[in-house]
Amino acid sequence: MTRPARHKIPESVLVVIHTPALDVLLIERADKPGYWQSVTGSKDRLDEPLSETCVREVAEETGIRIGSAAVPRSALHDWQLVNVYEIYPVWRHRYAPGVTHNTEHVFGLTVPADIAVTLNPREHLRHRWLPYREAADRCFSPSNAEAILHLPRLHGEGAA
Repeated sequence: MTRPARHKIPESVLVVIHTPALDVLLIERADKPGYWQSVTGSKDRLDEPLSETCVREVAEETGIRIGSAAVPRSALHDWQLVNVYEIYPVWRHRYAPGVTHNTEHVFGLTVPADIAVTLNPREHLRHRWLPYREAADRCFSPSNAEAILHLPRLHGEGAA
């Protein structure tokens, strides 16, 4: 018996990982070299809480453990930003037929400047820490860049 293909749920998280000094972690996609982004990922099930999606995706993509001594759960913040965007055609095959848009919930995660990053080589090639404005300029995704530019205000700092 053949098992039907499992389609991605068109609801995801974007997690802007940053230091207290507002340096932002960017990771380069393995399936699209040159495409830099923050951690992103879809819910695994419809009833999965968004915070759990964040915890899972951050661990899978960077090796950073939310809920550890170095990165307590309180370091994860729901920025209450939601983006609805058209899924790039190159990735649309991952979703059910007819699905063209995704709803993305934006979170911030404050980590120590010396946090170790261990990439999943199937998903990402390299990582970089950049000042937030440079990070925004490097992102291929407009919604990711916009989220990063909100960082000073949402992190409780004055606008820079």
